[in-house]
Amino acid sequence: MADYLTLKNVLKSKISARESELSLIDNLCRSYFLFHSEPTEKVCLFFHGFTAGPYQFIPMAETLHKAGCNVLVPLLPMHGLAGQWGPGNPPPLAEDPRIYLKFGLQWLKIAQRMGSKVIIGGLSGGATLATWLAMEKAADIYRALLFAPYFSASSKVIDLFVRHIDTYFEWEKLMGPSYPGFEISALRAVLRIAKYNFKRVKKSPIAPIFMISSESDRAVNNYDHHRFFEAALDHQPYCWYNSFDRVLDIPHTMMTEAEGNRFTNLLNVITKAYIESNLTWEEVEEIAYRMTKRRTFNSVVADLGWQDKVSRDMPAMMTLVDKWDIAVKRELKGRKGWRRHRRRND
Repeated sequence: MADYLTLKNVLKSKISARESELSLIDNLCRSYFLFHSEPTEKVCLFFHGFTAGPYQFIPMAETLHKAGCNVLVPLLPMHGLAGQWGPGNPPPLAEDPRIYLKFGLQWLKIAQRMGSKVIIGGLSGGATLATWLAMEKAADIYRALLFAPYFSASSKVIDLFVRHIDTYFEWEKLMGPSYPGFEISALRAVLRIAKYNFKRVKKSPIAPIFMISSESDRAVNNYDHHRFFEAALDHQPYCWYNSFDRVLDIPHTMMTEAEGNRFTNLLNVITKAYIESNLTWEEVEEIAYRMTKRRTFNSVVADLGWQDKVSRDMPAMMTLVDKWDIAVKRELKGRKGWRRHRRRND
């Protein structure tokens, strides 16, 4: 207990003192911590988006803290600094991916001392870093929450641009206290991590991941998200996937209402459903399939004897699962199996 209290106090004071020496864009860019008086079973470590700040995870941090977790949201290296940034004076973002990787490993070690089950997560470029950690330290991570990770852009032309052209990119609209733009060479550092992640997932162990996308996201390639999920699922059955329907109009910056997501509560609820449940994706699909037979979630779970494996928030998650798609695929698979069986016996 003494070690925990000491670490908690030292962490808060040292980080606060160090960031007070910096000229930050806004206090919302400061590292954000929510601790309980004692070590918790679960501790959450979140990495904010590229050019943004810890403010993106404040709503989720508050939700998970109330649910009993310690939460750490550190300011990424070279982010959040005030300045007259522009094409002739771009913000000093890292161009070496190793800076981000070292940062992630350092904070993972800290998180491991704040709780027995470490949950990591991130948005966009922060999710790219979290993905790398989920493979690099798979045995040390309980769950990984990947919110719209940047694996590639939504357009192949933009991808080609990022890989080969050095110029300044300016955001069309700033939704929070972040950098107004960046040198493409800085984004390339994140892309290098993403490319490595894709190569590695096909052959490496990975911690359970929850991949969360949005059909309205115009910044990243959702097809890559699904491909990564399928590759991870091949050797990690506790991976989940959700893509928000276009009708909800949830943008790439999905973590806060201020940045355009009117359904942050829904995002927080399904996140809790994942980290509080102990279901494989196959089991999620089994529940979904049985619900297409005019069964309620509670009756299906009771029949399967899985009451102790599901979070109280799981019904909300099931409203987003495409049950009919699962049912159609299962029926088609069953018919193909029956035809093969019949041919063998003819």
